[in-house]
Amino acid sequence: MKKERIYLYDTTLRDGQQTPGIDFSIEAKKAVAAMLDEFGVDYVEGGYPGANPTDTAFFKRRQTARAKFVAFGMTKRAGVSASNDPGLSALLQSACDAVCFVAKSWDYHVKVALGCTNEENLEAITASVTAARMAGKEAMVDCEHFFDGYKANPEYALACAATAYEAGARWVVLCDTNGGTQPGEVAEIVNAVRKVVPGERLGIHAHDDTEQAVAVSLAAIDAGVRQVQGTLNGIGERCGNANLVTLIPTLMLKPYWADRFETGISAEALAGITRLSHTFDDILNRAPDEQAAYAGTSAFATKAGIHASALIKEPATYEHVPPEAVGNRRRVMVSDQGGKSNFIAELERRGVKVAKDDPRLDTLIALVKEREAAGYAYESADASFELLARGLLGAIPLFFNVHSFRCMVERRYDANGLIKTVSEAVVKVEIDGEMRMSVAEGHGPVNALDIALRKDLGRYQSEIEDMELADFKVRILNGGTEATTRVLIESHDATGARWRTVGVSDNIIDASFQALMDSVVYKLMKNREMAGQVAAE
Repeated sequence: MKKERIYLYDTTLRDGQQTPGIDFSIEAKKAVAAMLDEFGVDYVEGGYPGANPTDTAFFKRRQTARAKFVAFGMTKRAGVSASNDPGLSALLQSACDAVCFVAKSWDYHVKVALGCTNEENLEAITASVTAARMAGKEAMVDCEHFFDGYKANPEYALACAATAYEAGARWVVLCDTNGGTQPGEVAEIVNAVRKVVPGERLGIHAHDDTEQAVAVSLAAIDAGVRQVQGTLNGIGERCGNANLVTLIPTLMLKPYWADRFETGISAEALAGITRLSHTFDDILNRAPDEQAAYAGTSAFATKAGIHASALIKEPATYEHVPPEAVGNRRRVMVSDQGGKSNFIAELERRGVKVAKDDPRLDTLIALVKEREAAGYAYESADASFELLARGLLGAIPLFFNVHSFRCMVERRYDANGLIKTVSEAVVKVEIDGEMRMSVAEGHGPVNALDIALRKDLGRYQSEIEDMELADFKVRILNGGTEATTRVLIESHDATGARWRTVGVSDNIIDASFQALMDSVVYKLMKNREMAGQVAAE
């Protein structure tokens, strides 16, 4: 049976930019557009030319090589001809392949937001689509508030969709703008729309206000739509949009969908979706969601010993898809709940072989449980666990030895009379028998210590130049100003590798420095492993 095609439309750079706290620069937009284009989505919506300087500049040239580059904007204003509408002109003059017009399809909004008649709104849809087609652009219409509009006035909502289709729009997209429509309702309404617009010309744009945007999108596809819109990691206005990082693997890996539909994403590209998700979070300067479906670091993780034992024997017992299919990996976490199976599996994954009856394994398990009781969290700090295990079971080179460190925070007035806080750190470290002292200032004590520690590591300096601190988390374990503090640090480098380290102390700076030292040692150790693999090849 010939599979039907589902077209993937990414609106990260437009709808995603409405996320509170997110504001893309032109360079960031270029980077994201290039990633999406390489990944294989069909449409990349780049923004709203004419609405702001960034988007206007971004649309001076086409930003994709394969995907259709889409400009988003309003239909023409009522009472103004298409040729005299400056907003429409900005869209048509931009370097885009397609234009997505947002059109009101709820008569309540036509009256309140546009201040025109229902008939004038329909005329604006027709004129805008016609103008785009005459300019050589593919035209599509996002029917805003479609599902709420349909429930309030089905005849008018259907008229808006039919008008866009009859004017020649390639896609008529049904938008659940308020994000409250239930999947069953969506399926029922899509079936009604298909009486006036063919399913192969319909799309779905769902918001996640009830955490059902992916479910709503799938329900719409099941009911007949063939274009689905969403964003990377589900970012977007309010609670976000349908998450393409969840939708795409579901469509490609679940037989219910994969047996009937195909997308433009190859299996090889799908294996890079976890990296795509994490790289995008890096661009946003935020930590990835650990429990995100498919791409989260915990998506294929198991903690309980009995689960780990079954997982080692047969992965399908606790994995709904192979983690490799989406570029993720299996994690059997070590913790005070873990038995020998967890530890053996995790050590073997890291290239450390140990027999089940090796007494050192019992010592390691006891040590982990003792340290976790003191506040360490090795299930979240895989790099620190590996260093602990290798130190007990094998050998880790003594790259450097920190003799002492000191950190000072000074709050003072600058020359302009403004309050300024300065952090300064001093680290004394011994390398190859030579004592070195580094001094650095930072945005805070941890940043200053990080800079000072990595400022002069002698012959190891070049190896850590690409290393960056990606995330820093502090947790107070037992309350009060004298409480024990746990610090988790996530680091990454130019290879795309990410690792986490942990430190625990009743002093937050000391806990931070423990995690920082582990991070640097782990990086140096892994560099030698990679060099050994290359030499062996």
